[in-house]
Amino acid sequence: MAKDVSIITQGCRLNTFESEVMASYAKDANTGQTIIINTCAVTNEAVRAARRSIRLARRDNPLARIVATGCAVQIDPDSFATMDELDFVLGNAEKMQKQNWNFAQDTARVRVNDIESVTKNAGHLIDAFATRARTYIEVQNGCDHRCTFCIIPFGRGNARSVPAGEVVKQIAHLAKQGVAEIVLTGVDLTSWGDDLPGRPRLGRLVRQILRGAPDLPRLRLSSIDAIEIDDELFELLSTEVRIAPHLHLSLQAGDNMILKRMKRRHSREQAIELCQRLQAARPEIAFGADLIAGFPTETEAMFKNTLDLVTACNLSYLHVFPFSARNGTPAARMPQVERNIIKQRAARLRELGDKQLAKHLDGHIGRTREVLIEKNARGRLADFSQIAVKDAKIARPGALLNVVITDHDGQTLNGHLAQ
Repeated sequence: MAKDVSIITQGCRLNTFESEVMASYAKDANTGQTIIINTCAVTNEAVRAARRSIRLARRDNPLARIVATGCAVQIDPDSFATMDELDFVLGNAEKMQKQNWNFAQDTARVRVNDIESVTKNAGHLIDAFATRARTYIEVQNGCDHRCTFCIIPFGRGNARSVPAGEVVKQIAHLAKQGVAEIVLTGVDLTSWGDDLPGRPRLGRLVRQILRGAPDLPRLRLSSIDAIEIDDELFELLSTEVRIAPHLHLSLQAGDNMILKRMKRRHSREQAIELCQRLQAARPEIAFGADLIAGFPTETEAMFKNTLDLVTACNLSYLHVFPFSARNGTPAARMPQVERNIIKQRAARLRELGDKQLAKHLDGHIGRTREVLIEKNARGRLADFSQIAVKDAKIARPGALLNVVITDHDGQTLNGHLAQ
């Protein structure tokens, strides 16, 4: 958020980073009262939410300049262009170009070009997010894979990487500002380096970050594709204490036939093996996962394999998506599961997820853990467990404190400062 500039960020962590860049550009351009809606398109509901946000923004701010951007806009610019509530419509490439935020110039109202023509990904030097607790950094964008349920490659384009030198420079700059945790983000994070000379892997980048930013207390990876974890990255995840012991895995399902129909590149057995190997090497590591309930052709037996995967991988944080057919994807043309069955399966997955989270939180009771304070005396452990610290109200966001954990409510730990 900048003066006279407010941003509604929907969707992924990558959007969170890009919103910070846009706020900086809009502030430098002195845009006046501007509301930016940075949209998501991962589900049909996400697109509907984007339209609702635009209409509400205009209703509540009749004199503001309202700009829509993000994946929903990139995928379907014509329909957003017809919304009278909008002053400007920017594509995903255009929103990251500083010149497009100078609205004083005679510029086109709709600026959305072919995202698949974008071949390079430049770094963007930003200052710390307002809290200084956690800052997201884009190291990769786009995706070369075509999972049958996913529309996002059409909003983000082909995979492209930010060169390592630019990433390290940015993170070292933020660490010196006192940022306690950096989260590496991307659409397909583990594909980082495929388009760079020598095709380095993500593990190489992580090692360079740790060496180049010695003042950084904690480095976290956002959602990754389990099958693409390279040997160097596995070693670092297993041994490097500055890397948060937490991974969010893009698993999607636990049945091999469904995985094949999704065009995922891993099997059920590979997912389980990875989780077991990492937990053996680093017992404190915690896993989250994206899982889809009710993918086309999914039978009850297939769904049970997904339920079983949750316990086999010892997943603690579930991000459950009831399947929603996206026009233009192959999965939308497959035989669909009934909506009421999809809802029931999503509810069963979430119920299991609640049990898994409670079991995970049980393991922290009575122990002293380091907590990164975010705001209002709340924060997270390194393994992403959420915690409320009753006597840390004066602690500044970004502080790292030792906390004795006393109990939890099923979702959030409770604790007090260690003596």
